[in-house]
Amino acid sequence: MAVTVWPSGKWLGSVLKTRSSLSLACFWTHEPAAAAAHVVPLARARGQFAIVKKCREKSTGLEYAAKFIKKRQSRASRRGVEREEIEREVSILRQVLHPNVITLHDVYENRTDVVLILELVSGGELFDFLAQKESLSEEEATSFIKQILDGVNYLHTKKIAHFDLKPENIMLLDKNIPIPHIKLIDFGLAHEIEDGVEFKNIFGTPEFVAPEIVNYEPLGLEADMWSIGVITYILLSGASPFLGDTKQETLANITAVSYDFDEEFFSQTSELAKDFIRKLLVKETRKRLTIQEALRHPWIMSKGEVRAPEQRQAEPTQLKTKRLREYTLKCHSSMPPNNTYVNFERFAHVVEDVAQVEQGCRALAGANDTIQDDVEALLSIYNEKEAWYRGENERSRHDLSQLRYEFRKVKSLKKLLREDIRATGSGLGSVARKLDHLQVQFEALRQELSADLRWLEEMVGSFQLESGSSEDLGSMCRRDASDPLSELFNRSCTQEVLGSLKL
Repeated sequence: MAVTVWPSGKWLGSVLKTRSSLSLACFWTHEPAAAAAHVVPLARARGQFAIVKKCREKSTGLEYAAKFIKKRQSRASRRGVEREEIEREVSILRQVLHPNVITLHDVYENRTDVVLILELVSGGELFDFLAQKESLSEEEATSFIKQILDGVNYLHTKKIAHFDLKPENIMLLDKNIPIPHIKLIDFGLAHEIEDGVEFKNIFGTPEFVAPEIVNYEPLGLEADMWSIGVITYILLSGASPFLGDTKQETLANITAVSYDFDEEFFSQTSELAKDFIRKLLVKETRKRLTIQEALRHPWIMSKGEVRAPEQRQAEPTQLKTKRLREYTLKCHSSMPPNNTYVNFERFAHVVEDVAQVEQGCRALAGANDTIQDDVEALLSIYNEKEAWYRGENERSRHDLSQLRYEFRKVKSLKKLLREDIRATGSGLGSVARKLDHLQVQFEALRQELSADLRWLEEMVGSFQLESGSSEDLGSMCRRDASDPLSELFNRSCTQEVLGSLKL
């Protein structure tokens, strides 16, 4: 497995330095971590593309949680997580450092996944821990809610909204102590809230989302406070305030803020606790408690001293955890969340059987992952070859297009040359005809001049020179007349020929 360490320079807000001694090729085991990050949002399922495994750093022997996030290979694909979302999650994790928030140790990348090396949180989910107890006092519940508020307060001071607060994302660092330490995990949906920048989205788990998310209204830090109200309600009663038979019914209950404090569930709950929940489950975000106001609420600050006098002398109120146990079992099962079972013990056995089946499925999934890697490697090779052939095809098509263009150009020039030759031949024929005509005229003129010369010779020959010269007058006249006439004749012929050629 080829592994690339993401340098800090590629991420915003770098906090931790990269440790090159951590080798993903050798150190991670097939042992699952305390809990994988499962997200069931309204519009998309992010959690199906992330899996968490326990790993060990070879150089130190320290154990961590490795969160493998499947990368989206192309924008057209719906498998995997977009790189921008992964970068946002890493950027936020590198900004936070708080006892109640999970810590990012390192980041790695291979061909198919981005791997976040996180603090190992091995105590399991908070609700699972509480469900194992026979009873729960309000003081214990308050201490856990206080830790949640402390973690959220740290995030909100940095203008970071978690947007996915729910029982599955509230973990315990170590459950083997009286008051375990809480850790907030899974920042896949977290966003930094910027002043003056409107942010809208539809995401999260329907049971815990705020009305402004359902209504697609501008979102802010207030959405986390609503989720804390729902978590507190479930923690104290084991019932979900807005959960309906269907997702649509759940969302309708949220937008209508349709809930109540059923006496069956809240008979042992104090009025301060109910008041705390009421002030969080408020539809108008401006009237909802802020994180600072929630930390100052009497129920959070009380530690038991604000109970009625008759309650102070009695034993602390114990909340039954049976319903909370039922709620957690239903949440972890693959069954719809609102199913009721007449025989709950039978359902518990079914859950155990399902867990065994899931263990076998995980082994099959491991083999499937290996095959999937091989298939993806072959697919990558195929894509490279296809890209090469596509490039060669494009070049060949371009060369062929150039050849066709040159051929058409030569063909056009050939056609023009033929037309020029045809025009030249036609012009030469016309010149030849005119030359023939001039030759005929020249011959006629020559004959006429010859006749005139013979007449002139005959006329001059009749005269004799009185001086008795040896050269007679006819010869002298012939010589003297023939030269000018010849010159005149030649000049006339030449001009006529040139004039005809110009035409």
